[in-house]
Amino acid sequence: MTHPTQLETASNQQVPAAETTPASLSVQLKDQIDYSKPGVTRKVLIKNQTSSFMLMCITAGTVLPEHTAPRNVSLTILEGYGCLTIEGKEVRLEPGVFVYMPANTPHSLRADENLAFLHT
Repeated sequence: MTHPTQLETASNQQVPAAETTPASLSVQLKDQIDYSKPGVTRKVLIKNQTSSFMLMCITAGTVLPEHTAPRNVSLTILEGYGCLTIEGKEVRLEPGVFVYMPANTPHSLRADENLAFLHT
């Protein structure tokens, strides 16, 4: 079975990912966390017409300005601390926090420490 291994590092860049459709996928997320480059590192785990699962690693001090997503988004915080602002309300990000945002919800993010989360 082939697993996606593409790493993309950028600040707020949207890069089309190749469609990846493994029959199944098992990965230890903590082993995939990577803060080796400043800013945002995105690792696509699964992306197809119905699903998108991405590991996002954001270095301390990085700010993602307010933006929206064309589809529903969820975040599951794996490690680190930060602040997510959703429609003007602050949500403290820390390990174990789950966040759901409907499509087109304005939000921004600040990483107070290195921050890793599963983005779906």
